[in-house]
Amino acid sequence: MRLWSIHPRYLDAKGLVACWRESLLAQKVLLGETKGYRNHPQLVRFREQDDPLQAVGIYLEYIYIEAKSRGYNFDHSKIIKIEPRDKLAVTTGQLEYEWAHLRAKLRQRDPERLKQLKTLILKDLIPHPLFYVVEGPVESWEIVK
Repeated sequence: MRLWSIHPRYLDAKGLVACWRESLLAQKVLLGETKGYRNHPQLVRFREQDDPLQAVGIYLEYIYIEAKSRGYNFDHSKIIKIEPRDKLAVTTGQLEYEWAHLRAKLRQRDPERLKQLKTLILKDLIPHPLFYVVEGPVESWEIVK
């Protein structure tokens, strides 16, 4: 499961579809509707919120918006809860880690997309709209490879 902190605009087609599916899975986990993934580290930042379903719902909403802008037909009705909320913090170290992780994935599955993003430098990287950036290391819940 990968719930990206970087803006979904940077994801290739496969990455965006995977993020949608994995975010829907995260929603199911938070609803208690699955047996697996209940202790997945990517869910920590959502579980720490007063309303985890609201947080993951907003996360999904922005994935949906990006998909719609690309002409994809994701089923919006699958998002359980969408209400305005305060943004969540994400560290510079987490964004840097994810940016490197995404570039490695793109090298393998979509070199053309990687070429389009080549000129983007880390300081200009936009986070997922649910997040605001704070200085800091990779998040403690991240499994660094």
